[in-house]
Amino acid sequence: MKRQILSVIQVRSLRHGAVIIASLLALAAPAVAQSKRPAGPPELSPVLDFDPATLLVQLRQSELEARRSLMSLRELTPLLDHGPAALFDQSREREREQEQRDREREQKDREREQKDREREQEARYYDQGISALDSSRWDRAASSFDRVAEMKGTKADAALYWKAYAQNKQGQRAEALGTIAAMIKEFPKSRYLEQAKALEVEVRRDAGQPVRPESESDEEMKLLALQALQNSAPEEAVPMLQKILQGTSSPRLKERALFVLAQSDSAKARAVLVGIAKGGSTPDLQMKAIQYLGVHGNSESRAALGDIYSSSSDVDVKRRILRAFMVSGEKDRLMTAAQSEQNADLRSEAVRQLGVMGAHDELWRLYQKESSLEVKKQILQAMFVGGNSTKLIDLAKSEQNPELRRIAVRNLGLLGSKRTADALAEIYAADKDPEIKKAVVNALFIQNNAESLVAIARKEQDTTMKKEIVQKLSLMRSKVATDYLLEILSK
Repeated sequence: MKRQILSVIQVRSLRHGAVIIASLLALAAPAVAQSKRPAGPPELSPVLDFDPATLLVQLRQSELEARRSLMSLRELTPLLDHGPAALFDQSREREREQEQRDREREQKDREREQKDREREQEARYYDQGISALDSSRWDRAASSFDRVAEMKGTKADAALYWKAYAQNKQGQRAEALGTIAAMIKEFPKSRYLEQAKALEVEVRRDAGQPVRPESESDEEMKLLALQALQNSAPEEAVPMLQKILQGTSSPRLKERALFVLAQSDSAKARAVLVGIAKGGSTPDLQMKAIQYLGVHGNSESRAALGDIYSSSSDVDVKRRILRAFMVSGEKDRLMTAAQSEQNADLRSEAVRQLGVMGAHDELWRLYQKESSLEVKKQILQAMFVGGNSTKLIDLAKSEQNPELRRIAVRNLGLLGSKRTADALAEIYAADKDPEIKKAVVNALFIQNNAESLVAIARKEQDTTMKKEIVQKLSLMRSKVATDYLLEILSK
């Protein structure tokens, strides 16, 4: 009976599988009833001119084509005796559960993307404000920082401080004091608190006095002096540099002071820099200090970064340290973070930095052990960044997850070499999944590889896939593509 039912299943997709199977079971019901009657003259079963072995192959292929398979034949077998209704209900229930999981995952993805966009927008406004401060465009700076403060993100306290700074530079003393008061009230534990209080003292001292244009020239002179100290006596300048970093100077002057500290070989200057990297100043200066320790630091500085990473709970700080590890060549520390970090975003960041370093063997070991789909995607991206076509080819052929396989195929297209083009053609010929075939076509299109696309099109028997290839060829400015299109028209 089951063999008779299987011989009638001729579908290319299981999207409507439940309905089809239910109908087949209904058709089979008379035969089931007949089997329960007393034995009599045997009846001949209808014979279809169709090879069952071929049928099973088509069925397996159709399972790959379906976005959501209702159930495999192995799962179907125990249900055959329960009738069409039970089979249909269980199939629908599984489909609903899968749809619910898909909706939840999509919702999480949308929320994460929204947060990423907001964070990027906040950073953009903040950078615009800092740039305006460096150019002495105080009104524009205040406006940019006001936008950041209204977003109430991670930089809101810093934005209020610099807004007050810009207001004071314009002679808006009362407004500056109001902004400082709002910042202290709203962010009583801000790391800008000490500088805000120092700025408040400065504003009250200058209250009632006109803006002094010479103050800007004074800062320019300080910048020149710092540049001179950098080349002559950096050790003697450390106390003065600390004073600038703790005071109410502009972002540009503070960054220059920090740079001079980073250039110094003295233990005292290094201790100040490490202290700031640990969080002994504002978040902006902390990020710069971490960057400078990665660029200019020695083994002790890199060890200090490792200690800060282990003790910090700030994701942004840890992300900056991972980037500093890449700059300083700390492959082992990045590998440790990629393996043991609990935060998936930070694991992904460590993976990205390993890709930039071209750590092929390390990335492959990580891929084999990693369980997170998102982190595996990052590893594939890192393999692309590092130019590891060998592993990408292997994964494009052997990875069991279709989504990861498609990403590997896409990245092969982005690498753009004869070796990857040949591998893509092999994958197209061997793989039965239409989505993978489409990914190969897109990858070859990205490579502008009309020769391979035409060769595939000539062999392709599936009309839908052939249309896909022709559509891509029609967008390519290639004589090979044009000749093939003319050949089609001439038939």
